[in-house]
Amino acid sequence: MSEIFYPVNESLLMLSWPNVIAGFTTKQGGFSQTSFASLNLGLHVGDEAVVVEQNRRKLAELLAIPLEQWVCCEQTHGSRIEKVTARGAGKGTVQFETAIADTDGLYTDETGILLTLCFADCVPLYFFAPTYGMIGLAHAGWKGTVKNIAGNMVQRFRDEGIMPEEIMVAIGPAIGPCCYVVDDRVIDAVRNVLGTSEALPFDERSAGQYALDLKELNRLLLIKEGVQRIEVSNYCTSCETDVFFSHRRDNGRTGRMMAFIGRKVETNVRS
Repeated sequence: MSEIFYPVNESLLMLSWPNVIAGFTTKQGGFSQTSFASLNLGLHVGDEAVVVEQNRRKLAELLAIPLEQWVCCEQTHGSRIEKVTARGAGKGTVQFETAIADTDGLYTDETGILLTLCFADCVPLYFFAPTYGMIGLAHAGWKGTVKNIAGNMVQRFRDEGIMPEEIMVAIGPAIGPCCYVVDDRVIDAVRNVLGTSEALPFDERSAGQYALDLKELNRLLLIKEGVQRIEVSNYCTSCETDVFFSHRRDNGRTGRMMAFIGRKVETNVRS
């Protein structure tokens, strides 16, 4: 299966969707040092805020979308989703304290705003309804996944009059089952959210230890919601040591990549 995210430069992987700018950053090409080297985009991980701002301004320049048009969240591994407008632009971009509180999903139908979320193994979910110009972005770690943040976003689109079959979804780079082993507590939650599905996205490695495919779990949940157009990235953030930060691989002391999506006005990504 071919990879849906294509590299533009050392810092950027992009998604080929019409009329939107959407992608995922690597860990390369920034200014951070030590465990955060080098393109750490998370303000909440212990890196120097002034350096993170420098990294974010570099990304803003690459995307030709100023920080003043970004929206950032305080991500809490929950399932809360917020619709944002241009009035919310700039939240959390320089100061973490100003980010939208307790939120792991964003959506909008406005131009001139870039939805952003930070990642270091969890699953980025990109949503786009071309006919309506509605876009969305969600952060799905195992906790958000079993709370069905994917289905919650589909329901938000339904509330806007958009049916699931009209939504395109891309599942971005995240930790793969090759590197993600969990215990019975997690698997019990997975069984609960999937119900009686025959396609269980995990394999038992040893007693009480399971290799879980979080990307596949989200794909199955989206299918249950009626979404038909789903693409999945092959990238494993833990395997690709030179490309991505990984919370699990790096024992929790690491930087964050950024997923982003915005409706295009006239933007050109710089190589």
